[in-house]
Amino acid sequence: MMLDWRSTVYCVVVTDVEVQCGDSKDRKENFKSLILACQEVVPISLLKEHLEVDTLEAVGLIPSAKVFNQKFVKMKTRLFFKQQKFNLFREENEGYSKLISELGHAHMQSEHAPVFMENVKSLIGHFNLDPNRVLDVILDAFESMIEDTGFFLTLLECYPADPQTFVHILGNKFHFYQVNQEESQATCSGTPRSLYRLAAVLIQNKLVSLELLYSHLVPTDDLIISKNHAYIEETKIKAKKINSISLAERSGDDKQQSSDNKSCAFFILEPRPDYELDSNQKLGLCEALIRQGCWSSAKLLIGHLPMHYTQLCPAIVAAITEVLHITLEPLYRSIAPRAAKGKTLLVDVKTIHCSKFTDINIDVMGIMYTLGPLMSQDPILLAKVVRIGRAFFKDYYSTASNSLQQDSPTIDMLFRKFITLLSETILPSLSLLQCNCGMSEEVWGMIKQLPYEVRYQLYGRWKNQSYELYPSLLLAKALTINRAKYIMKRLTKENVKPSGRHLGKLSHSNPGIVFDCVLSQIQTYDNLIVPVVDALKYLSPLGYDILSYCIIEALGNPSKERLKHEDTNISQWLQGLANFCGTVFKKYNIELTGLLQYIINQLKNGKSFDLLVLKEVVQKMSGIEISEDMTVSQLEALAGGELLKAEGAYFSQVRNVKKSSQRLRETLVSSQLSTPLCLLMGQQRDSIIFREGIDRHLKLAGQLYDHCMDTLVQFGGFLSSHFSMEEYSERIPSLDSLHLEYHIPADIAFFLLRPIMASSIITKFVALEKSSGEVDKAERKSKSMKQQANYLAAVKDVMEPILKSANMLHSNKIWEDINAKLYTTFWSLSLYDLHVPVGRYDEEIGKLEQSIKALDDSSDMASTKKRKEQEKYQVVIDKLKEEKRKQSENHKMILVRISNEQDEWFNTKVTKNRTITQFLQLCIFPRCLYTTADAVYCAKFVYFLHTHRTPNFSTLLFFDKVFSDISYTSACCTENEARRYGKFLGELLEVISKWHGQVSTYEKECADTPGFLSMMRNSSNKNHLDFENFRHICFKWHFKITKSLVVCLESKDYMQIRNSLIVLTKLLPQYPKVQHLAIALEKRVEKIIEEEKKDRPDLFALATGYSGMLKAQKSNLVAETDYHNKEERVKAVQDTVSSNGIDAKPSSTSQSRVKQEHSDKVLVGVEADIAGSSNVAKEKPRTSQNREHSKATEPESKNSRSDEKKASLSADKKSSLANGPTKSDHSSKRVSDTGAGESQEPKRRKVEESKVGTRGA
Repeated sequence: MMLDWRSTVYCVVVTDVEVQCGDSKDRKENFKSLILACQEVVPISLLKEHLEVDTLEAVGLIPSAKVFNQKFVKMKTRLFFKQQKFNLFREENEGYSKLISELGHAHMQSEHAPVFMENVKSLIGHFNLDPNRVLDVILDAFESMIEDTGFFLTLLECYPADPQTFVHILGNKFHFYQVNQEESQATCSGTPRSLYRLAAVLIQNKLVSLELLYSHLVPTDDLIISKNHAYIEETKIKAKKINSISLAERSGDDKQQSSDNKSCAFFILEPRPDYELDSNQKLGLCEALIRQGCWSSAKLLIGHLPMHYTQLCPAIVAAITEVLHITLEPLYRSIAPRAAKGKTLLVDVKTIHCSKFTDINIDVMGIMYTLGPLMSQDPILLAKVVRIGRAFFKDYYSTASNSLQQDSPTIDMLFRKFITLLSETILPSLSLLQCNCGMSEEVWGMIKQLPYEVRYQLYGRWKNQSYELYPSLLLAKALTINRAKYIMKRLTKENVKPSGRHLGKLSHSNPGIVFDCVLSQIQTYDNLIVPVVDALKYLSPLGYDILSYCIIEALGNPSKERLKHEDTNISQWLQGLANFCGTVFKKYNIELTGLLQYIINQLKNGKSFDLLVLKEVVQKMSGIEISEDMTVSQLEALAGGELLKAEGAYFSQVRNVKKSSQRLRETLVSSQLSTPLCLLMGQQRDSIIFREGIDRHLKLAGQLYDHCMDTLVQFGGFLSSHFSMEEYSERIPSLDSLHLEYHIPADIAFFLLRPIMASSIITKFVALEKSSGEVDKAERKSKSMKQQANYLAAVKDVMEPILKSANMLHSNKIWEDINAKLYTTFWSLSLYDLHVPVGRYDEEIGKLEQSIKALDDSSDMASTKKRKEQEKYQVVIDKLKEEKRKQSENHKMILVRISNEQDEWFNTKVTKNRTITQFLQLCIFPRCLYTTADAVYCAKFVYFLHTHRTPNFSTLLFFDKVFSDISYTSACCTENEARRYGKFLGELLEVISKWHGQVSTYEKECADTPGFLSMMRNSSNKNHLDFENFRHICFKWHFKITKSLVVCLESKDYMQIRNSLIVLTKLLPQYPKVQHLAIALEKRVEKIIEEEKKDRPDLFALATGYSGMLKAQKSNLVAETDYHNKEERVKAVQDTVSSNGIDAKPSSTSQSRVKQEHSDKVLVGVEADIAGSSNVAKEKPRTSQNREHSKATEPESKNSRSDEKKASLSADKKSSLANGPTKSDHSSKRVSDTGAGESQEPKRRKVEESKVGTRGA
């Protein structure tokens, strides 16, 4: 290439120099020397072509210029003016007759071809025959005797003709039929198949070039493209019309609907003249090349045509299927079941024969790709291909490791080709099959061996891309949508079976399209969930797998908003879809891995909306519910074992979820997704507030927070109850890893580790018991002591690493105020450890025994079935009794553990105030907001500390800190946390009410306990609080609660009002107990009902509900004088201080007098503010006499004026509370704790101290 380029450049330069020489002799001589020097670089032929004749003669390249010019003129005359024609009149017909005779009687064998060729040459010379016409006759003979291919091919190879001559003669034959077509299309039979086959044979043996012959074929490429485009547009219009609604044309007749479907289905298979071989020579030649086995040339020809154009030709489809049958038959017979092998094909077609997987080369795969969805025209071939693919995946692909078993480039290439075959041919072919359930099962047998990621990619391409590529699939999609809508419109609970059968038949062919219609209806109408789930019972396994993909695709749809228009609630479509997920995954065996991985991916991206789906799935499949509206008996059952929870703690029957919960467990084990889900949910909880909730409404942020917490608790409960403890321990990291590596909060970390700690202690205890050996009769008295020692040793062995890890959770300054053992013990125990619900166990056992007795009395049931049911109930009874026994033994050991540790829990060197504050901040408040059971646990734990006389623990101070001001804690809660916080306060108030109710109970449980130690102001002696003073303090706590809640109710803030109403609802019937406080609350609640009726209906509903419950509670309310001795209240409260053991000494007599007077004013003023309507309640009935009327109205007006004044003062106080605690508040608390520094404070500080002095303990 480089030499030719240089030669051309030199030749151009030389030519230019020749022109510039002119008539100068010197220049001509120099030019001759240049020419002689260039002969080594420039070819002589190129010089002869460009230089003048005289120059060529001068340099000696030609002998004579005159002779050269004569030859040049003769050559031009022969090329441009002399016609190369034989004199046809000199030809003799006898020569052609002899030629035809020779062709008819020749020995048709390839070795005789050279001899025959000599005879043909003799005939041409003797009879002056035209060689081109002789070649045309030979080709005609070849066309009529195409079976003698070897002889004619050898003959044509020996024929002395230019290859272009073959092309021109063969093209002339195609032109002949084109002319006939144009002259009379009605009578023309079209181009014969024999001519196509002749051309295919010649192309295959390289006697004819396809590129040269292609220009002789019709129709032209432009015409093909235009007609194909018109056909595609026509198909799109047809598909659009199928699903268009015309009220004028379609009057609503079902028969008309079915007839429309049939006509459309017929249109899919309707033959078109444009794709017939008679009218399209390019398609005819392509069909012949395929049948001849010349796939390389056929592929080249297909490449010139529009994409998927050849698939519209039935003859080409039939040819490809026939070739594939023959190609794959040996391999299929080696792997197919004996019953499916059938007869051996005897068709002789020149093609590749595959006997093993490695014989399937690129050409074989290319043929199947070209066939595309039209493989559905031959279901037998489709079944063969699918079974071959299934056998390949079974032999070479490992489902366990999701990788190829052999690291071979050939096997890897085949694996990719089979995946492409599924995408391009097998799955699209299903769309054109009519309700072929068997084929769907065959395809599932092949595709189920692939991981879900690959399967979902195939489903996505099939559903979203394939239908747009093929006109036939586009029509099939339109028909499927039309039919699916028709079925869904008529689906009800009464016709689930027939509608389900129709839906199942439709889903065998086009599952993705059907499920899109179904899911769109479910997202709009959630009442369709139950009938739709029941109707899906007729799906195939492939249909169920594609349904899971469609669900994930619908969940991830970016065009749908996950929030309602007000951006404070989750959209209805997401809630309906989540409910459908839980229901359908519970009822049918559908793989969950894809859905769980989708939720994990969403959590990784910081999106928590889809946790609603996980919550519904776990709830439906395992029966574990997270509900805040549980009854007292259900909460009591939550304190028991797993069986008691299943029997009495949930609303649904857990017995019906055994199989579904096992499937969920197996999915989590095989996919190893349990740990990522737990960790991501633990991280997401705080992310909702600090990342997602920045620009969101507080209500929405609270909902997402609650959903995340509920799902985490639900999922963690499922793992701990359905996994063995060894499996659970392997999946949950240690406390160090959870805190340092994954940054999981302490409450979540202990929640995840709590089952592991409890199980480890039991396992260690059992091991110690076995190692101690059997106990003799003489040693039985000390058996319990040894058990206790072994249990304490097990606790120490297990908790020591936890204790060390817990020290890293907080700073050393924190551990100075609270003991780490108290912290770890509090977080490691559960309600199961502190409380044994004996009554609930007995109740459930009694129900089961009644069921057994009812079966005995029943005469309708067969005896065998009756006996089986009784045995089933008896098994549950025995398990409940055994569970009750184990829990009782565990409870006894927990008591031993607490008794052994409680002396170290509260440090005597630290003030009680600081210790109680840290205990509330690090233990009580975080856990009481976790779940409802944890709220009850916190109350039980505090009661446990009190009843077991824990040293240095002040019960009075604890209650005082909890009840002093609940406005801040309640306002910071989410909706569910407010319910739990209210439950916690209600449990504490229930304990207080029990002590408040009877002197005997108080004397028994409180009179001489460390928690009720108090110190009088003017005395250094520590005394126990007497009963009447305790009643005064109880009223003060009720008063403080009322004050805090009134502040929240009047704040106009949505969160404060909502949480206050929720807390008030949960506090019933323990609060309110006093009429005045109830009237104050009722007044504020009625105001909310009036103001929020239109603006905030959810607050209106909460307030209305609480108002009704409060009115129902009025009969149980008592007057303040009945609740405590009101006259002695001020003095009693002044004489009682908090039980921190430090006396707040007054600096002088005058100062104490000032504080005492101010305390009286504060108490009276705030009470008048909160119970401002008490005057109306105490007012005597009026009479008709004027004197009595004036007497009644005069004090009322005075009271009203004083109430207005006090209300204005109270409003200022409430506004300061709403803005947060002031400096004086903190100072007053600090003084109450230390009892020092009073003389150095200003007068305002002293007034605040007097307030604190009135708080009592």
